[in-house]
Amino acid sequence: MTDTTANAAPLSGNVLFYGKPEPLSVEAHGKLGVEGVDQPYAFVAKTNIVPLTVTEFAPAALSYPVIFVGEARQPVAVMGLRQDENLFVSEAGSFRPEAYIPAYVRRYPFVFANDDVQKRLILCIDRDAPFIKEGGATPLFNEGQPSQYTQQAMEFCNNFEQERQRTEAFVKLLTDLDLLETREAVFTPRNPDGSPAAPQKIAEYFAVSEDKLKALPAEKLVELRDNGALGQIYAHLVSLLGWDRLIAMAFQKAAEAQGVAGNA
Repeated sequence: MTDTTANAAPLSGNVLFYGKPEPLSVEAHGKLGVEGVDQPYAFVAKTNIVPLTVTEFAPAALSYPVIFVGEARQPVAVMGLRQDENLFVSEAGSFRPEAYIPAYVRRYPFVFANDDVQKRLILCIDRDAPFIKEGGATPLFNEGQPSQYTQQAMEFCNNFEQERQRTEAFVKLLTDLDLLETREAVFTPRNPDGSPAAPQKIAEYFAVSEDKLKALPAEKLVELRDNGALGQIYAHLVSLLGWDRLIAMAFQKAAEAQGVAGNA
């Protein structure tokens, strides 16, 4: 069940990016609106991983390594090699034009929170979002009712919630089949004379084991093919080739920063 009314019950949920999520209500937010912003994604510039849903694996794989992290084996897109750095989003808030923008980012500043008492989802809005302002050009409410913009946002969040549940089922399938293994992303720098230096580990994560996948019974592989999971698994595996591109981007950014400092 979902709702768009404020409630005094305690709320819980994953709110990465959200500084001050509040249950959306006409009483608290009836005068607010959204101001158009040319580069609206500055809030992503300080994080290097963003959660993904399973249906996003294929488009995300064209831009990022898609890996699994944490105890929950959460699938994420890797956008940088350091926690506070995003190589795909400028400080001003623009994504690189070729980069896929995850749904987790596109739903901002809206998010569903769990009302654990009444067992429902409540639509919230990040009151700290800089483009949410009193008298904003696109209102959140019209004559006391959610505006078309808000209704579209709720529909998007509803769809996202369905995809999130589908993703949990996909991860459970991988876990039940024992297909995930620990992997490392390693970079081998070069010495001044061009010889390879000692390898450096830049990340540790979970990924599908190709050996375990090949060892599955034929009927299980057919089942994974027919339910669409096999295609998502291959998209994830292909995406891991993106580590080299990510490393190259990090070096390019460092070289550009060094060049700017040298010219200062």
